Amino acid sequence: MASMATLFSKTSLPSHSLTKSFDTHFVPSTRVNLAIKNNPKTHRKLRVSNGLIEPDGGKLVELVVEDSKRDLKKGEALSLPRVKLSRIDVEWVHVLSEGWATPLGGFMREREFLQTLHFNSLRLDDGSVVNMSVPIVLAIDDAQKHRIGDSKKVALFDSKGNPIAILNDIEIYKHPKEERIARTWGTTTPGLPYVEETITNAGDWLIGGDLEVIEPIKYHDGLDHFRLSPSELRDEFTRRNADAVFAFQLRNPVHNGHALLMTDTRKRLLDMGYKNPVLLLHPLGGYTKADDVPLDWRMKQHEKVLEDGVLDPETTVVSIFPSPMHYAGPTEVQWHAKARINAGANFYIVGRDPAGMGHPVEKRDLYDADHGKKVLSMAPGLERLNILPFRVAAYDKTQGKMAFFDPSRPQDFIFISGTKMRTLARNKESPPDGFMCPGGWKVLVDYYDSLVLSSNGKVPEAVPV
Repeated sequence: MASMATLFSKTSLPSHSLTKSFDTHFVPSTRVNLAIKNNPKTHRKLRVSNGLIEPDGGKLVELVVEDSKRDLKKGEALSLPRVKLSRIDVEWVHVLSEGWATPLGGFMREREFLQTLHFNSLRLDDGSVVNMSVPIVLAIDDAQKHRIGDSKKVALFDSKGNPIAILNDIEIYKHPKEERIARTWGTTTPGLPYVEETITNAGDWLIGGDLEVIEPIKYHDGLDHFRLSPSELRDEFTRRNADAVFAFQLRNPVHNGHALLMTDTRKRLLDMGYKNPVLLLHPLGGYTKADDVPLDWRMKQHEKVLEDGVLDPETTVVSIFPSPMHYAGPTEVQWHAKARINAGANFYIVGRDPAGMGHPVEKRDLYDADHGKKVLSMAPGLERLNILPFRVAAYDKTQGKMAFFDPSRPQDFIFISGTKMRTLARNKESPPDGFMCPGGWKVLVDYYDSLVLSSNGKVPEAVPV
């Protein structure tokens, strides 16, 4: 699988205007020097990468302590009041520690939480604005709050009792669950996966502060070598001379329609004058709902897509994005886009109903399918990112392959939904030739074949990856 991690870097960015067919905003890449408050107690490592689009705030905020201080911090953690982290909490520590949420320096204090909830953005000390659309917060209950008492620091431990991080200069404030849910998802309807997993039964308090992460977060699942941090991605893009980086997030297997979109995007960037545009294929690797294909199987499928030549491994970076999934539609897709800026991407591909899901009660989509791409084109703090809306692809019966939909002959096209794809794979049926590469389809069939049905006939609930 090593070939999947082939990476590319950057030369100086050409000044080209996007063609109208991209239907997006474009702000030429310029150097900015935005100040953020540097609290020395967090021992942040701040980076600026020349040539690539700059991180939000101008500097990448990384929160892992230096090797020489690791033992000291472990000892300190053992002496502090403890907060036990869930698997999803650890994933958020991972996100924060590597700088995906730059310029955040830890779990949100109330000021940052309220700005995120009400404005989908944060105002920095110099008055500039960066996007931040989902709260990155840590909940505690009354008993934990009582144990913390007047302490200004707490230690964060994982479920196995290992010290993960120290949270400094803490602030504890009320957890307005209903307001948080309503403003993030646009509804308080029961059945929202992330809400039920992390919010409904969470504590009534939130604790924020500056993070010192004791050592890099690892999962030891055979996939850690794909979990490249923003700084690692930037270093590789620079080393391999990419002059444009276009990011594509997905939480599903790659079919030939996706591949058509990605290869067509690269061709269009070449036509605009870029010399070496590189695709960042960036599957989401944090919490996903139970009926999504698990990460390890998706990575196997992505490997076959590259092995079968559907995507070119020489111009493709495959890396795992560690964020948990909210399924919060237009609100969440801003977070997905913002995080890729911090990794060096200056183009972001957005499709139909990004970060969406079916309504948990009614038989309809929870969000308007077009609102995600519209919101991205207007979102505060994303002006530097070029938004590339999907061109609709479907199976063309006349050509026997995936092609861009031609509205003048709709009778020639078949739309194969994710639900239909999963049903075919579960039943060991084959899709039309040309829908997905054979190796990739076999992985999907093998996944469903591997599931052991419980006594009530339902697929067992997946453990968050």
